[in-house]
Amino acid sequence: MPLINIIRGETIPVAPLNVRTPVVKLPIWLVVLWEIIKALAWVVMTYVRHWYASLPLTGLTWLYLQHGWQALALLVGGVTAAATGWAFAHRPSWLRFGWWPILARFRKLVYRRRWMAAMVTAKLSISYDKRTIIPEIVPVRCRAGRDEVTIRMVTGQIPDDFAKASERLAHTFGVRQAKAMPGPTYATVTVILMRGDSLHDIIGPLPVPYLPDFTALPIGAQEDGDLYRLRLFGTQVLIVGATGSGKGSVIWSIVRALAGGVLTGVVELWGLDPKGGMELGIGRPMFARFASRDFAEMAALIEQAAAKAQERAARLAGQTRQHEPTPEEPLIVLVIDELANLTAYLTERQLKDRIKAALGIVLTQGRAVGVHVVAAIQDPRKEVLPARGLFPTRIGLRLSEPAEVDMVLGDGMRDRGALCDRIPQTQPGVGYVVLEGDPTPMRVRLTYCDDDAVREMAYLYGEPAGGAA
Repeated sequence: MPLINIIRGETIPVAPLNVRTPVVKLPIWLVVLWEIIKALAWVVMTYVRHWYASLPLTGLTWLYLQHGWQALALLVGGVTAAATGWAFAHRPSWLRFGWWPILARFRKLVYRRRWMAAMVTAKLSISYDKRTIIPEIVPVRCRAGRDEVTIRMVTGQIPDDFAKASERLAHTFGVRQAKAMPGPTYATVTVILMRGDSLHDIIGPLPVPYLPDFTALPIGAQEDGDLYRLRLFGTQVLIVGATGSGKGSVIWSIVRALAGGVLTGVVELWGLDPKGGMELGIGRPMFARFASRDFAEMAALIEQAAAKAQERAARLAGQTRQHEPTPEEPLIVLVIDELANLTAYLTERQLKDRIKAALGIVLTQGRAVGVHVVAAIQDPRKEVLPARGLFPTRIGLRLSEPAEVDMVLGDGMRDRGALCDRIPQTQPGVGYVVLEGDPTPMRVRLTYCDDDAVREMAYLYGEPAGGAA
């Protein structure tokens, strides 16, 4: 029971006893010995922890002391020659098993030097029981132009905490961009630090496949160096970007990937260009049906696509869940440039209602029966495009405002690294997509087909008579 005093009716605790800690005087030789033991323990721990550097240094030192500098120079020269030959003979394996692991060790040391300050200033440290607990770096993996830092999170943290601090981490470590994604285990998160820009240069047209793979159409390059392949089966595609962001690059990249199917008859392209044919008109021979001036004709074309989708759905019901394109029943792709001219800016209310109704049928019923839409638009707001949610696949190019990123790619995508509003005007065709099975948006660049490339493609793969006017 604590001691108390009662003064004037008030209970006042008595101050605790003042106990003086005893002072033990140690001899100076014992203090020096203890410091020497601690220093030796630190040397041993450092030697063991960084064995990948300490063991080679030990071996080189022993070689020099035993056999002189000639043997040391011979060994270094031989290893250098072998590594150079390996790099030229089979570069992928040299990068994977030789260069990247060595670079990863070095980069991990660089990150460790600033890790404590980075976690505290990014508000990723946790204060508990008068202690500051910070996330711990586990392994670091290096790839072309990027580092993948796997982090063991503190109890109570989630990957979204690191996603929200990604911009702070990028500036702290001096990289172009940082992205956070779930790690290999539930307790970890992987932060991808982009050191370079593999998408800086323009990507030319890709080879045209004779038979297109509708589950993986090659239309550009990903930031990780792989080809960006678009899955067309089972989806509808919406391309969103400001003026000059490269929407035409996406459209013609998709058309080029389908050109082999146009030639063999398993693909039919239907073109709608409300801007009078300025974008799609140059490749008009590729389109089986084409409308560019008459909005009533465009409405009729979308209604025909809706009727085709309904007819196929009724016939294939109970037989299959995915239409297989054939020359008798080709895959139909409606390519629409600037969809807002049909859904929002059209002044004739009756035509607008017809277009919205028919477009809704195509978007909801056409995916499984081989009637797809590839549409481009500048403004992603719901009042401009009410059917925005019916496009499962969306490609976000350069956008005007940060809020538009989540409108296009989904909630929280900007925090996860989709900085569409920061794409420079000097990089048309660069955008972000959400890949299937990956919650982290991927930065991509679509191929650029100039007017001559489009004319050549239309000549080689299109019908000489062109589409209907």
